[in-house]
Amino acid sequence: MTRHVLEHVTDFSDFTRGKELKDFLKQSYAKNSSKSCLSNIRISPDGRHIHIIQQAPRTGLMTHDKYQRTHLQFQENLDLVLTRNVSIVDILYFKQNDSLDVVLVGIIFENGKAELWKFSEQKSGWSSLQTVDLCNSQRAKISSVCINQNFIIWCEERPHTESSLVSGVDRSHFTYCICRRTFDVDERGISLGGVKTALHNNPCYSVVSSGDIVYLLPNIKKDSRLSVRKVFLSWSPQSDVFKVHSGSNGTILIRNSTANKQLDFKRLITDCIGYLSTITPPDIYGFNPVGHGDILLLLSSGWVCIMQRDGILRQIYKLPDNCLATCGTQNSINMYDDVIALTVGRMMYLIDIKCGTELERIPLKMEGLLFLICLGTYSLQMFSEAGLYMVIQKETEAHSKPSGAHLENINSGAILLEAVFEEACKYYQQRSLSNTQLTAEKLKKGGMFQAPITLADIISDYLGNSKTKITGKESSGHEKLLSCLDSELKSLIALEDIKASVVKASEKDLQCYCEILVQQELCRILSSEIDRENLQYLNSMFQLFPAETWQAVQTVLQLRCNGEGLLSSKAPAELWKIVLSPVQATPNYNNSQQKNTPANGALPVFELLCQSIFKFQPSWLPKFLELAQQQSSSSSTSSWSFGKENSESLPLYKRALAVLPCKSGCQDLEVELLLCSQRPNAVMQALRMLIGQGQWDRVTQVAERYCRQSPLLNKEIFTTLLSEVSQHRDLDPYLDLLWALCPEDMTVTGILNLVLKNLPPSSQSSGPFQGHLDGSQLTIGLLKPLLSKVLHRETRSSQRYADILQSPTLPPPTPRRQVVDLARVSTELDSDLKEKTQSDSPVTSV
Repeated sequence: MTRHVLEHVTDFSDFTRGKELKDFLKQSYAKNSSKSCLSNIRISPDGRHIHIIQQAPRTGLMTHDKYQRTHLQFQENLDLVLTRNVSIVDILYFKQNDSLDVVLVGIIFENGKAELWKFSEQKSGWSSLQTVDLCNSQRAKISSVCINQNFIIWCEERPHTESSLVSGVDRSHFTYCICRRTFDVDERGISLGGVKTALHNNPCYSVVSSGDIVYLLPNIKKDSRLSVRKVFLSWSPQSDVFKVHSGSNGTILIRNSTANKQLDFKRLITDCIGYLSTITPPDIYGFNPVGHGDILLLLSSGWVCIMQRDGILRQIYKLPDNCLATCGTQNSINMYDDVIALTVGRMMYLIDIKCGTELERIPLKMEGLLFLICLGTYSLQMFSEAGLYMVIQKETEAHSKPSGAHLENINSGAILLEAVFEEACKYYQQRSLSNTQLTAEKLKKGGMFQAPITLADIISDYLGNSKTKITGKESSGHEKLLSCLDSELKSLIALEDIKASVVKASEKDLQCYCEILVQQELCRILSSEIDRENLQYLNSMFQLFPAETWQAVQTVLQLRCNGEGLLSSKAPAELWKIVLSPVQATPNYNNSQQKNTPANGALPVFELLCQSIFKFQPSWLPKFLELAQQQSSSSSTSSWSFGKENSESLPLYKRALAVLPCKSGCQDLEVELLLCSQRPNAVMQALRMLIGQGQWDRVTQVAERYCRQSPLLNKEIFTTLLSEVSQHRDLDPYLDLLWALCPEDMTVTGILNLVLKNLPPSSQSSGPFQGHLDGSQLTIGLLKPLLSKVLHRETRSSQRYADILQSPTLPPPTPRRQVVDLARVSTELDSDLKEKTQSDSPVTSV
């Protein structure tokens, strides 16, 4: 088995002034300013030079170098800064193709000055080459800078003018511009071309170079306005093409700039301002260029994404929901060999970029900064207070078959023998009528039961790998029994081997062994029939090892969340049968104050999984409920028999709701679970909750979606919303949509009766449809479109009887009268009646 681990490379002792560096980092971490410290650290591409930018009140630059020849590092080290009392913006590393021993560094200051320094081991370390001015204006201030091919690109703040305040609107935030200059490097230093402005009147941006693309990312520290943070730009200096992107939709707009016409940021954003007003994209918490025009992004929504050079935003991996909430923006992200490394707080995540699978989760003792060493050995390293660490792959023998010598050390024979007798005790205790507790010692004494002795003999043969063959009929029976127990014996031996490894493991490997143990135990329990004892044991596992069991659940059920937010599972149907079964003990759902406490103290498996998902990935809970409902209703699981489940157990959505705490903060999640059930009563309950919260956008979305489910649900939703319309004016912007949902069987009379029934009480004497002074009363004008629609529908449906209902202007002519012989008719009727009476009367003799 291959796993990723952190290997300690150096504790800075091989760097110049290493002790000073360690003391500085220790003080920074002690002041809880590790994030600000890490954001000011720059490491050269070869990993041999560390620069720490010191901010106000003490501005300067700390330089620490690692010499390839150790005898040279004791030479005097010069401080790299000639310009004093000016803040340093960033450090640029220029490529040198002639020699790997020479490093060219440009120090960029806030006032626009740039100092060029050269490092050479042969020439006593660092030496100053020249000082140049990047900006044309002496009053300009640089906020960020980068190198892109043969361009130096920076974002500078232009001086404020009186036109910054126009019509009472503060435009001082848009006084930045994006500038560029070509450069050439030679032995004497650097030669710069003229300054060209690429973008005017933009907010403060951080310029980041990736391949031939420059990304302009919002600087949240200097500009926290939501309107600016909604978008970020990408720019190709070669073709002067600007693209507007968002963290949720990718590319929004593409604009070309010409040499004679410079682009203005406000005009660029105006072209897509209508679309931007309808979206709320997440913020960018972390970023790192990965070359070829792509850039890694960590969004505030928890998604790790890649913005490709073609403008496509690809979602890779979703962090746990509570991860960024607790750690904030303390993160670092990088990529190496199709593996994304991400540190959030004191946890490192390693993610496969191809399929978005989490490969490893490594706990850290402190925050770290990830960087790549691109020269010599191409590797991923992490900078922290304790030194430099390298991410490597390491082979582990946790799942391999243990050797014979190791088995002797852990005394597997005795362990297996005790396991057999303990299992026999459980079996005979169930059959015993006595209340006396049966122990393994009682079974051993006097040969009370032969079955454990026989099994122990089989184990002895198994461990000894005996080659002696028993002839006769006993041979086949012995071998069959041994083959039946082979998998169980192997699992038990592997389990004891891991337990022994845990005892001897270091702190670094302890968590890995713990995850393996929990995963094996979870697989073992879910693959067998779960009784009360196993259920109690499973509950204790989830309580003692919450993080490990969460990882094990994802592995055992093979849960995967794709880029569209859908949850899938490749677990077999038999495993889902165990997961969804109520298993005798059902939680007490009736008491809302104790709905997390089951009657017998043990939650069923489904509730345990929902509880774990709610703790580590709450957004997955509705998706998991949908997945569970699909599994329970699929053809492969339709014949499941859960005993009393059909009559007594609760539906899955109510079981999932039971794990939510009794807090108002979980109402959104509760609504999602109710809607996922697809049941009319649950949908109406969710709709009423949204109405109570005043989320009218969500109310109309739910109504439009579920009104198509059934006519009865459509009518109930419509009458509920119509009663809300009768009471307040919050639904007025959605009346057109609401009138479109009117059921076919609604009549004008029914609508008016419903409205009059739900009108709020009023102290005024005006009529029910006359406007009140506060404007909150329903008027006949608001109902007119609905009443017209229903009346037109009624009129149209009655057209089929139009020919019947139509009457001529004059009455029809009177038919001719015919003379009827009344006497004859009466005689005939009388004769018929007489004959009938005679036939019905009984026959009597006189």
